[in-house]
Amino acid sequence: MNRRRWLAAATGVALGFGLGPASAGMDVGLVRPRREAPDVRLLRHDGRAITLPAQLRSGFTVVQLMFTGCSAICPMQGALFASLQGVLAAQAEAHDVRLLSLSIDPLGDDPKALSAWLKRFGADARWSAAAPLPQDLDRMLDQLGQRGTTTGDRHTGQLSVFDRDGRLAWRTSELPPAREVSDALRALRSRS
Repeated sequence: MNRRRWLAAATGVALGFGLGPASAGMDVGLVRPRREAPDVRLLRHDGRAITLPAQLRSGFTVVQLMFTGCSAICPMQGALFASLQGVLAAQAEAHDVRLLSLSIDPLGDDPKALSAWLKRFGADARWSAAAPLPQDLDRMLDQLGQRGTTTGDRHTGQLSVFDRDGRLAWRTSELPPAREVSDALRALRSRS
């Protein structure tokens, strides 16, 4: 089976049916109390330097952990964000929702690689990508509660949703259907 057909089949399974509940020990649903985003420096796909809290302000932001050299879960995550982007584009109330692909490979994911990632999945203006500085990676993962879930090509397919104030407000199941994320955003919006 060629790579494209395999990716399409895997994406259909992941997006169409979900992959069930999150792994044991992973928090899913509302985060109480909401947690501040770690104050780490990022280098974006467009070459701009920014802090994670500044990147998250003034809108809801859905964050995925990924890296461009990943051949396991990351292509499915990219396809998930592409699907979510389409769902959000059809919802007028989702005008303030952004997507952030956050790399866990700051040495390998420079702005050129991150831009290629976005292009590969047809990202629009609401979707950006960034990588922390190498010295900030472990602290970022610790504060996001994801340190133990990232080892080489193995890392979480869970998405984190940050509120308008840049606080972690919701965690999804592993590789959730786009509709689950959209529903979580609606629930958070109604509580804001």
